[in-house]
Amino acid sequence: MKIKQYRTQFIKELAPFYDAYEAESFFYLILEDKYKLRQIDLALNHELTFNEDDFVIWNGLLKQLKNEVPIQYLLGKTSFYGLDFEVNENVLIPRPETEELVEWIINENAAVSKSKKIKILDIGTGSGCIAVSLAKNLPNAAVYAIDVSKKAIETAKRNAANNNVEVVFMLKNILELEILKSDYDIIVSNPPYVRNLEKQEIKKNVLDYEPHLALFVEDDDALVFYRQIASLGQKNLSDNGKLYFEINQYLGKETVDLLENMNFKEVEIRKDIYDNDRMVSCRI
Repeated sequence: MKIKQYRTQFIKELAPFYDAYEAESFFYLILEDKYKLRQIDLALNHELTFNEDDFVIWNGLLKQLKNEVPIQYLLGKTSFYGLDFEVNENVLIPRPETEELVEWIINENAAVSKSKKIKILDIGTGSGCIAVSLAKNLPNAAVYAIDVSKKAIETAKRNAANNNVEVVFMLKNILELEILKSDYDIIVSNPPYVRNLEKQEIKKNVLDYEPHLALFVEDDDALVFYRQIASLGQKNLSDNGKLYFEINQYLGKETVDLLENMNFKEVEIRKDIYDNDRMVSCRI
């Protein structure tokens, strides 16, 4: 069968689960990943065909997409802040909103990092997308990262190596630490922040496949990670050091109040590309 014909069939079969644009994007992502063919290649050569072995691969992927397995997990990779990252069931798939958090940190610290060495700690690193992106884009930054999951740390280490940066990874449960072993100029975290009561808003591809350990918190203590990280920041941020957080869009005011009540200064909240409260920074 010609690839163009199969493309039509592929999109049609995914119609009950995804809109046509998303289904088409899946087709071309797989085509490029498996065959190094781009959309333009198919447009220029209508006679390209699949053989029987190809159909086994494609139909297997199609079946998993119908079960709403994330395309990033099927391909084993995704792009974040212009870099390639391995992703698997042990780590969250990086979001565009988190890229905005990284952009904020880089914009505020690029100049100073050129003139002196700065120490950065990423708490709850997951795939390492924040830590690796900061190490890649901030010269003279010494980047450290913590996660409670051994398998997440292993994934993050591979991502650092594949992107040719040095990050020191540490396997620790942040909720069990009273103090950090070093001081940092920047502490950043995208911790678990989705309350159980919000599960009905979560899409099946996230709820069924992404690690709940990295997503959910109890309804009655939704800011537990922010409180703990801020407490560590009080002890382990250098003079004039900053905290940066990704936050629950519904708990922006509560997060700001928490930080102000802990005597942090210059507390600033920012919205993401979808106009939701998504990021907070503050200074010790």
